[in-house]
Amino acid sequence: MNNMRILIVDDLHEILLEKFQKAGVAFDYQPEMDRAAAEQVIDQYEGLLIRSKFQVDQAFIDLGSKLKFIGRSGAGMDNIDEAYATNKGIALFSANEGNRDAVGEHMIGMLLSLMNNLNRGDQEVRHGQWRREENRGYELKGRTIALIGYGNNGQAMAKKLSGFDVQVIAYDKYKTGFSDLYTREVSMEEVVRQADVLSFHIPLTRETKGMIDEEYLFHFRKPIFFLMGARGGIVQVPAVLKYLDEGKILGAAFDVLPVEKFPSLAEQEWYQNLISRDNVLLSPHVAGWTFESYYKLSSILADKIIAWLKN
Repeated sequence: MNNMRILIVDDLHEILLEKFQKAGVAFDYQPEMDRAAAEQVIDQYEGLLIRSKFQVDQAFIDLGSKLKFIGRSGAGMDNIDEAYATNKGIALFSANEGNRDAVGEHMIGMLLSLMNNLNRGDQEVRHGQWRREENRGYELKGRTIALIGYGNNGQAMAKKLSGFDVQVIAYDKYKTGFSDLYTREVSMEEVVRQADVLSFHIPLTRETKGMIDEEYLFHFRKPIFFLMGARGGIVQVPAVLKYLDEGKILGAAFDVLPVEKFPSLAEQEWYQNLISRDNVLLSPHVAGWTFESYYKLSSILADKIIAWLKN
């Protein structure tokens, strides 16, 4: 297609490689390559493809003197210094559409599990306890689900909620006029008045880092179920724990946390408190990571890059 060479440093689905080969795109597939090794060779490439292996920061971008584009097989660009790359004229591609269905399904699954004590009930039966009254659940029907952010993931979740006989409302600071068949655009004031369930679908930026604190959660009028499937850095976990204690949050589901992977996660002051609660549900940042999304993320990313190269 052209003389650009692309370095792929992460494990991507073979569909991307097949599409590149068919389109005549030159690439080096090095999924085992770490940052140190990539630093030694990045100056030879015009393109870089990554998932989440390492931070593509200013120092790394400066080493890529020929870089024309960077692609991420995932939703969002939070492990890439987006502003710096853009200022250097480097095009950026992600595949946000590729895992939106996975995220929507996963977070609804976590919500239903929380509302019906499925995780706790399962563990109790396995350990010889048969407690019906203590595991009585809540129905989702008739409740108001508030989505913070209405991009790909928020839209997918709203669509999937449409069969549950719920009211879905959404607030997005950066969009207006987005009411559709599945959601109604509202102000943040309406969110805090109406929400029974609060679910986040926003990126991690300087503005959103740590924004969910005690002050943010204080204003909610009704007890809520709290869903965090966006980026862990958005939430201050001790604030959620405080309102779990006070009954302002009925249950919390985290697919992402401010610190991920062990041993560093276990070293956080709030970790033991968090895992001691049976109204908290945790998963290891897998909401958007299904067998299907693995394919779709790579396929969509390949299509975007090929179209860009053609133009």
